[in-house]
Amino acid sequence: MLSENDVKVLKAISEGDSDPQSIAEKLGMKVEAVRASADALGEQGIIQVTKSVEEIVSLTEEGTKYAKEGLPERNLFQSLGSGKPMSELKDPAHKIGLGWLRKKGWATIQGGEIKPLNSALKGKDEEILQVLLAGAKSSAELDKKGLADLKSRGLVASSKSKEWRYEITEEGISRIKGTERTITVGISAAIAQGITQISSDLIKNGEWGKESTDNWVKLDGKLYTARPYDVTLAADRIFPGKKHPYQRLIDFMREIMLEMGFVEIKGQIVQSSFWNFDALFQPQDHPAREMQDTFYLDSLADIPDYSRVKEMHECGGAGSAGWGGCWKPEVARQEVLRTHTTGVTIKYLAEHPEPPVKAFGIDRVYRREAIDATHTPEFEQLEGIVMDRDVTFSHLLGILKEFYAKMGFEEVRFRPGYFPYTEPSVEPEVFIDGLGWVELGGAGVFRKEVTAPFGIEHPVLAWGLGVSRVAMLKLGLKDLRLLYQSDIEWLRITPVSIKL
Repeated sequence: MLSENDVKVLKAISEGDSDPQSIAEKLGMKVEAVRASADALGEQGIIQVTKSVEEIVSLTEEGTKYAKEGLPERNLFQSLGSGKPMSELKDPAHKIGLGWLRKKGWATIQGGEIKPLNSALKGKDEEILQVLLAGAKSSAELDKKGLADLKSRGLVASSKSKEWRYEITEEGISRIKGTERTITVGISAAIAQGITQISSDLIKNGEWGKESTDNWVKLDGKLYTARPYDVTLAADRIFPGKKHPYQRLIDFMREIMLEMGFVEIKGQIVQSSFWNFDALFQPQDHPAREMQDTFYLDSLADIPDYSRVKEMHECGGAGSAGWGGCWKPEVARQEVLRTHTTGVTIKYLAEHPEPPVKAFGIDRVYRREAIDATHTPEFEQLEGIVMDRDVTFSHLLGILKEFYAKMGFEEVRFRPGYFPYTEPSVEPEVFIDGLGWVELGGAGVFRKEVTAPFGIEHPVLAWGLGVSRVAMLKLGLKDLRLLYQSDIEWLRITPVSIKL
């Protein structure tokens, strides 16, 4: 059965109105409501709904400039004469035009000189520029290849225009006649209207079900009928507001650390090389310090008294022979985007040298990495430390087992590893169905070369892991970049509750 809105829309269409905007204006309805009713009518075969999408293209600011002044390759071609040395290309626009000259086959380069090849007939792209200069056009009216070239150069912009058209069918004409039927009950005669929802008031006042004849019901002197509802139809998709899946994972890991009695610490993104490298006993000629691995800034930082760190690097101590050479404070003052969160950790320990210390941090770090499915130049790390009297390597393994168990990894094992500032060191691995054993971070006991210069006399247990790697496992991703992109469809389909 048709609702009251359906009937109104159907009558408007039968009277010649064919688009939702004009129908909405005529009936005083929202255009969305008109479309909803029209879609319902179309599903019943009462009207024919035709939807079309048209691409409208227009010139960008740069495209407008070239439409008026000519494309760079055209201007360059006209200045060539019989040839032109490459060394005379001073105008940046000419350098742009050179590539298109060769691509279009208008010229070639011989012996460092640009030589024209033909008369360079006016191309479709130039014709399109002139057409669009007069105003936006449908892409269907323009040459596809020429338009594609202009799009690739950023000279035209496009937008989609959606259009709906409605036409009544034979079934619709018969329905129109049906809606004009009048039924007499008591003293009233009225067009029957559809009830789309039975309210509590209808039930409470006892009107529902009274004076019903052939499924028609009299309410407040008017005739109504219940509109059929098909429970088998698919419901509209609902996209509730929710946290980003990656943020939920980070929050979950933070809750685990807090539950285990750790205190969260934070630090600056920009760190001196002293805290990022030197305080962790990394030699000043270590490969990790090179420009291709680290983001350096054109600034210097103040650093604390470095005499004991300098001595440890040059001469050693605490059973170490040191690195030798000459330790330079100017190198330690160079500022960098932190390459790990351990620089924040050692600074915190230097400020809190007395036990007990039980702290963690989850923060972003930066490294010069080529962007691909498994690498990005910025990512998150989780790091934890425990410093106390008589803590041992066994305590570290126990803490790690508990942490990974709370993360939902049932099988955990450890294999020996190497890290510049911990000894002994291990790499925790967890078992993942379908993948086998997967390494998830590193751990160890801080070397005395790291702790001794800051007066730290007790063992420091430390570990860290890449949060994004855990996210890829937990969210079933094959491309790390998805965590940082605004892919609305992925955010919508990712369940609110993820087994962590």
